Amino acid sequence: MVAIIATVFAALAALLHVYIFIMESVQWTNPRVWKRFGVADQAAADTTKPMAYNQGFYNLFLAVGAVLGIVMFWAGGPDTVADVAGRTLVLFSLGSMVAASLVLMTSGAKYIRAALTQGTLPLIGFVLFVFA
Repeated sequence: MVAIIATVFAALAALLHVYIFIMESVQWTNPRVWKRFGVADQAAADTTKPMAYNQGFYNLFLAVGAVLGIVMFWAGGPDTVADVAGRTLVLFSLGSMVAASLVLMTSGAKYIRAALTQGTLPLIGFVLFVFA
């Protein structure tokens, strides 16, 4: 049962990071998106577009790692190579998401809400996967 709940939280964390990828790498110059990230104006959004594009792919890669880990975890039986590799990949991906949210917190008080949004699901998934 813990493994199922851990999987749900890991999958939700991956989906959130895919959504962040879409905002940063695909929709960055949309005013609704850059305003959400605290960018001052369209000119600043245009200037920071390459940085946001790159950052978005970091989020996508973390999501892909979590999803591949989940698939491997469930594909193998207990204590198989797939189980161990999948668990390792999920923990690495979720741990990286949590670490990134902690780094975001160090950027200033105005980023705490975003950091909590970015880090809560992977933290819960990480802890549950340790016990799965």
